[in-house]
Amino acid sequence: MYCGLPASNTLIAQLFRYMSKKLLAVLMLLVCLLSVAVVQLMPSFQQKAGVTPPVTLANGSVDTSDIEKPCSNENPEWRPAQVIDEVEIEASPACEPDNPYDVAASVKGTNNISMATLMQTRLAQDAVVMGEDIDKDGDPDVIDIKLEVMELNGGSPDGNYLINTFDIAPGIQPGLWVFAPKSQGMGVKSFTTFAANPLLRAPSPTIRVEQGDKVTITLENTHYLPHTIHLHGVDHPWHNSKGDDNDGMEEHPVFPGQNHTYEIQPRHTGTMFYHCHVQTARHMLMGLSGMFVIEENKPNNWVQTFNVGAGQVRHRSVASKDTFTQEYDLFYQSLDKKLTKLVQEYGDPRLIANKMTRDYNMTESFENYFMLNGHSYPYTLRDSMIIAGANENIKLRIANAQRSSIAMHIHGHKATITAYDGVEQAPAQQITRDVFDVAPAQRIDLQLQTLDDGLHSYGQGLWMFHDHVLTGTSSDGMEPGGNMAILAYKSLIDEQGMPKMHEAALSELFNKKYYSKQQSLWDTGEFSHLLGEAGVFEISMVRLALFGLALGLLIGLLVVLILANKTKNKL
Repeated sequence: MYCGLPASNTLIAQLFRYMSKKLLAVLMLLVCLLSVAVVQLMPSFQQKAGVTPPVTLANGSVDTSDIEKPCSNENPEWRPAQVIDEVEIEASPACEPDNPYDVAASVKGTNNISMATLMQTRLAQDAVVMGEDIDKDGDPDVIDIKLEVMELNGGSPDGNYLINTFDIAPGIQPGLWVFAPKSQGMGVKSFTTFAANPLLRAPSPTIRVEQGDKVTITLENTHYLPHTIHLHGVDHPWHNSKGDDNDGMEEHPVFPGQNHTYEIQPRHTGTMFYHCHVQTARHMLMGLSGMFVIEENKPNNWVQTFNVGAGQVRHRSVASKDTFTQEYDLFYQSLDKKLTKLVQEYGDPRLIANKMTRDYNMTESFENYFMLNGHSYPYTLRDSMIIAGANENIKLRIANAQRSSIAMHIHGHKATITAYDGVEQAPAQQITRDVFDVAPAQRIDLQLQTLDDGLHSYGQGLWMFHDHVLTGTSSDGMEPGGNMAILAYKSLIDEQGMPKMHEAALSELFNKKYYSKQQSLWDTGEFSHLLGEAGVFEISMVRLALFGLALGLLIGLLVVLILANKTKNKL
């Protein structure tokens, strides 16, 4: 016995008494090293293979819980050509065609359609009001447009979830701001979902008016931050009729809950642009921009005021019908996930404003997501394909709202640039090529012919078109993604408007796990054992023995230190 301690503790007490600080430090270091070794060697029944794996076992069946149908096929009745309230609407074979009732309301005005038609839209009764035919040529010349600012994929104050959701690709929901036609009812699609109603989507709608129309655009700011509308390239006076700002500059913001009306009577036709000019770099990169088109003045020229979501124009102007067989609006945007995340992380407008203006450094920003008409591949296949037949003459209006330039490349075709920034080029200046450089905020018009002559077209097929700046075809680094789409010939799409011969790829890509980087691109199929996940392998018996030895030493050493410390305290 020693000092009343049991004999078994005497040795520990003597060890602790004579233990130097240096020895104690060595023992503590040994404890740390053994802890690291235990964590590193901790076994499981199976584990993922490393960079240079041994012979692996199959991963097992593929989890299909996150795989979507390539086409939802929600409204197949919207695809055929049809007439609604005397408005002729062209066929759209796309998987997700525009709502034809929205098209009819955009052409006739919400004040000139039946209540039955209006109720098939989400448009407010004063969203687009058509007035007097001043020049007596059979179409209205006074148009009143109302726009709101809406947030998509923003954080909800009521819980840890997003509201007014809009997926740009499978599982990808960045925060977005958009101009939207004034709408009626809820911001969500129904009482049973958080998904945004169809009018609330990216991009902001293409707006079409006729040359010489007296147009008022009223911004009803339903958002929590100030905004403006700048009509970039559109002929407009600097003051409106009240002597107020008409240029939408940052010095004259429209604050939350306020309205402001911009007045124009454009004299020059062409493809223009509109965007918010408050904290311009940030607000444009959040999505507040759209295409603005002024059509040539023609008799009986009822133009489609809103092309929601851009894409195919289903009711074309008289001038377009005279020259072209189809017309498409192609609107390119990019997003910085660090910026878009702010509206999901903070619920206080003061915090969002401060984080955006003072903490977020625009000069250090990145473009992580690249979109065509509000979607990234593969969702671009649902509503942004160009679907053509042989020997067509198609008009493409292209606008670049990205922070960076795009280099649009069309496989299998060469198109002709007919206009820059709304200015028609003389025939001698029109250039035919297959890559089209479009600077930020720039617009170009293209004439795309499907004549199979080896120049304009190489023949029928599923021809990709995309940004040839290589990042443009990625979504947060994952390829294929970004602004890729397809110029598809009608014989090569199925009854739902999806491309044939792509079934295997589509089953891989319409999967949330792929874009969240949880699944390999080639995770199924006959080559999955070569190109898919590396698989798993059985734990090594040597590793298991080393784990047991390290764990035993660690436990023993900890017991010795604990008992020695208790013994010291009793002395």
